[in-house]
Amino acid sequence: MQVKADLHVHTTYSSDSVITPTELVFYAKKRGLTAVAVTDHNKVEGAQKIAKQTDFLIIPGTEVSSMHGHIVGLNVNTLIPRGLSADETVDRIHEAGGIAIACHPFALMKNSIGKHVSGKFDAVEVINASAFPFNRATSKANQLAERLKLPKVAGTDAHYGPVIGQAYTIIDSEANLEAVIKAIKKGQCTPAGTGLSLRLRLEHQGRFLLKYLNKRETT
Repeated sequence: MQVKADLHVHTTYSSDSVITPTELVFYAKKRGLTAVAVTDHNKVEGAQKIAKQTDFLIIPGTEVSSMHGHIVGLNVNTLIPRGLSADETVDRIHEAGGIAIACHPFALMKNSIGKHVSGKFDAVEVINASAFPFNRATSKANQLAERLKLPKVAGTDAHYGPVIGQAYTIIDSEANLEAVIKAIKKGQCTPAGTGLSLRLRLEHQGRFLLKYLNKRETT
């Protein structure tokens, strides 16, 4: 059996995302996904609440702001302190029962972790649909995964519903959380997808700008 999952999605529990829980499931199904990882910035409650509201497979996670850049933790249900070193952050993710993914390691303007990725990580996000410049970031991330002999995964880094599933990971496992996490650790996964088009990039950024402006008007 195979699971098709976008392993990097943000919801309105992240201040820079406009994806509601309802939109998350709607667009995931529309794209033919069978799972989505909710990886809000330094938060875990969104994934937990959404998982209770739907029978769609939600992989709980978080995108942690480490001292050296962003790190995605999957199968994480407890807050990981921000501001720790990359190594310490990976250790905390493992202690929480999760796996640590080097997300968008070479993308510009994303607080990328780059040279601080080590063999302690469980996987490298080699395709991030929102990464810029896409081809360069993808090529360098692939080289990093090959050098460290780490599994390769993909995610959209979506903050806007219609882009969900632009990049995804095919995982050779049963459609349950435990099986998915074990399969990723074993490298039984294949990244796929493409970068966002210019139109989607503009819409992606535009929706965040509208949210920011609306928030300012109400404060």
